[in-house]
Amino acid sequence: MERQCQCGGSHDERELGVQYNLYEKIDLQNVECLNELAEGSGVKVFKSWEERLDHTKYVESDVDEELLFNIPFTGDIKLKGIIIVGGPGESHPTEVKLFKNREGMTFDEAASEPEQKFELVIDQYGVHEYPVKVAKFSSMHYLTLHFTGNQGAERTRIDYIGLKGEWSPGHRHGVTICSYEAIPQHQDHITSDDSHSDFSREVS
Repeated sequence: MERQCQCGGSHDERELGVQYNLYEKIDLQNVECLNELAEGSGVKVFKSWEERLDHTKYVESDVDEELLFNIPFTGDIKLKGIIIVGGPGESHPTEVKLFKNREGMTFDEAASEPEQKFELVIDQYGVHEYPVKVAKFSSMHYLTLHFTGNQGAERTRIDYIGLKGEWSPGHRHGVTICSYEAIPQHQDHITSDDSHSDFSREVS
């Protein structure tokens, strides 16, 4: 099925549905959403393609129109696309900035230059795809999304964030600590043959 959106183009809903499955590779327990009105609501916008138009699960901003998502993944990501379904009327966000591998970002830090940013269109069907610059978002284990404004409402609302791309297992390993003897001690390294020969000498 093809859908029309405010960008003026049509989008193949079935094809997009197959591709937008990176929500399965998000470390959901460690997702952080700054300035969310209801605690824990930010993580609810990362859901399956079939649930993207479920408007009972959403996040709303608190003291102003900004929202910031810190999103860790369970491996390495090559991000290729993003879809945003905002709230009704003027609560729909107008811009999002994308940052790569900057863990634990704050609003102050998000004032820096992003890897990429998009002006958002109102997309009531969740089919308008924003093409990410793949070269900038390869080998990524952490994504930050900063929504900076809306259509004029007091609060910004987001119902769905869809991510498209490739996932591979991460290769970050902890440091292995080994201890070595400065001078080997013979008694610490007795073998079964040594024990047998010592016993033989004692009885003789």
